[in-house]
Amino acid sequence: MRITGYRTLTTVQGWGRPVGDANGVFADGITQVPIVLVDTDEGITGVGLGPHVEIESVFAAIENEDPRAVTALYDRMLRQTFKAGHAGRVFGTIGALDTALWDIKAQAVGQPLWRLLGGRDRTVPAYASGLCIGLSDDELVAAYREYADHGLHAAKIKGGLDVERDRHRLTLVRDVLAGSAAGTRPALMLDANECWTRKQAVRHVAEIERVVDLTWIEEPVRRWDAEGLAAVGRGVRASVATGENLTGLEQFRPLISAGAVDIVQTAAVWGVTHFLRVAALAHAHDLPVSPVGNVPIGLLHAATSVPNHLVSELQDLRPPTGVTLDLRIEGGGFVLGDSPGLGITVDEPAIALARHRPGVTTAEGPNVRPERAGQRLLAVARDLTTVDNRPHP
Repeated sequence: MRITGYRTLTTVQGWGRPVGDANGVFADGITQVPIVLVDTDEGITGVGLGPHVEIESVFAAIENEDPRAVTALYDRMLRQTFKAGHAGRVFGTIGALDTALWDIKAQAVGQPLWRLLGGRDRTVPAYASGLCIGLSDDELVAAYREYADHGLHAAKIKGGLDVERDRHRLTLVRDVLAGSAAGTRPALMLDANECWTRKQAVRHVAEIERVVDLTWIEEPVRRWDAEGLAAVGRGVRASVATGENLTGLEQFRPLISAGAVDIVQTAAVWGVTHFLRVAALAHAHDLPVSPVGNVPIGLLHAATSVPNHLVSELQDLRPPTGVTLDLRIEGGGFVLGDSPGLGITVDEPAIALARHRPGVTTAEGPNVRPERAGQRLLAVARDLTTVDNRPHP
């Protein structure tokens, strides 16, 4: 079997509500979902959900290769980007291609990837994550009630700009989850998306912990600040979670060595091989791992095979436009199906016909760090539903 080519698509996730974090909000709830399709000479096509930045250069490392040599090809892609650096969205391109190769390998033997990787249980525990900072209290309750109806008893909210608002909203979500399962104590997490200094993080979380039992605080300071993350960990009761924006084992090592991370996270778009390697590194230090991101299908399959998987993020309950997934949400987790490979079906005509905005670069939004982030004397509440100033269709 040989790799013969690739195709790229871009579909959208229609959330039906504003989504965002402390850095900004997409008011219309439309986010792009890039897709990579890898073709072979035996008619098997693999699917990877992730960026395709500089894909022509990266693909040169795997063209005409046997896709079943997936881990060796992953390293070839890393070497292909050695000089320019395999970070950011280029690392995401590598991850998308890697995921597509795993999909091909599992399809070739007629097995779901979770079975090929050695998983025993097809159920992957999940927590609700609504990217909810732009929602009103009523909208927040309605969103998390839908998660609760699918059996979820753990939830993460976005915050970091107003301690009183964060505390109030955590109690709202706690009550929703507790009300759906009498006698069950919900797990609650807060994601600050790197918006604080070290002392701000400790003060903010300590104030919340007077009222709420916080399971973890996510990205309280900058992702690479090992000393700062460790200081936050010493100053609060909650675990410190980070890692979704780290690329490569070399970025995880200093944090783990400094005792700066309690929950090791990896982003869905970084690929299966990366997750497996990070999970092994974390396991060597007795740390749990937790995948992050919307449609984390590749990492869900991989999570079934590692001993230290804790819980995976569930964002939107619906897949992107034109994408069908062989999984269901029930009993508080993802339940993977038996379709060979990842169980992803991509309807290319439906995606082509779907009306969605082209990529627009703006000065504000969740992917742009605000000018005064980490430099505010006091957190300032603001109208988070009007942050996104992109032209709307």
